[in-house]
Amino acid sequence: MAQSSEVPTKRVVINTIPLQGSLTGVGHYISQLTRYFNLLDDHNEYTYYYGFFSKNLVGSDHPIQRLRNQLPKTPWFRKAVRQSVFAFSGLFHSEFDLYFEPNFIPVKIRAKKIVTTVHDFSFRLFPEAHPKDRIQYFEKHFSKNIRRSDRIITDSVYIKGEASGLLGLPDEMITPVHLGVDHDVFKICPREALESCQRELGLPQNFILFVGTREPRKNLERLVRAYAELPQQIRSEFGLVLVGPRGWGEVVEQLGSRITVVDYVETYRLAQIYNLASVFVYPSLYEGFGLPPLEAMACGCPVIASRAASLPEVCADAAYYIDPRDITTIAEAIWRILSDVDLRTALIGKGIARARLFTWEKTAEETLRVFSQVMNQK
Repeated sequence: MAQSSEVPTKRVVINTIPLQGSLTGVGHYISQLTRYFNLLDDHNEYTYYYGFFSKNLVGSDHPIQRLRNQLPKTPWFRKAVRQSVFAFSGLFHSEFDLYFEPNFIPVKIRAKKIVTTVHDFSFRLFPEAHPKDRIQYFEKHFSKNIRRSDRIITDSVYIKGEASGLLGLPDEMITPVHLGVDHDVFKICPREALESCQRELGLPQNFILFVGTREPRKNLERLVRAYAELPQQIRSEFGLVLVGPRGWGEVVEQLGSRITVVDYVETYRLAQIYNLASVFVYPSLYEGFGLPPLEAMACGCPVIASRAASLPEVCADAAYYIDPRDITTIAEAIWRILSDVDLRTALIGKGIARARLFTWEKTAEETLRVFSQVMNQK
């Protein structure tokens, strides 16, 4: 999406603070977008904000990142960091043409136009599913700062509807832009790589998989109880593997011997785990988009997903849907997928085709289109 050289150069600044540290949802979002902005946009001039302004993307080996990893992770310290980042952002006196805030709350960066991505409203609808200090930060800063935005991007049409209703904003101010799948990583992997992964991580020979932060909104307690309801023959053949960082308010306390927990893994390892899984189960109570089901599909793994929030929009007819609050229904879905070869085969084929429709290049192109529209507004 290269732009004409006749168009005046625009100065765009992006808040890239979430790139510092192990990449989770928002970090991956920023990482992929900045990668494709640099590939697709040969005209706009980009600056990145890390608590300081830089023309360069800061990698994990940068001194500021090494320092960050050594700092405490306590709630009081996280709160102090958020407040200082918010305050320091206003110290740069030059004004940008556009400020892109990819993480909910615009800080004090000076810009003629502001575009903000709101990924979901879990902080308002499920406050119990977040650390207290995060909710306090959102209560203080979200409502009054989100209205500084000239345009809001949401990850799905579903979240656009919530943004319109909860914030009372007109439809034309909100643009849904679906997320993408990194198909260079999430794909069918060679058998030898899978065997190495299985051995090194100590994974069961056959297993049911969940991927995501272990926190209440992901509904892991019901998944574990559904697993316990499966016939003994199924549980003896298939383990349950939970992959993802420990979150907050974790409810999965009593784990049986057939349940394996794997903390944060690199994306290439995650793709291998998807490849190894017999079925992927995503019983989340609420998602603004829901990337893990698409990643699993891209790796040829059949998907069971909640009929909740944005997940039907994302997965379409390529997933087997469940009521996330019904433990028996979750157990029955797992049993059916594992025992019905024809259904498994159909879901795998539909899933691979569905995942192909989502790319980060497309996400970046649509986001750049929003930038152009907003900067050309009078």
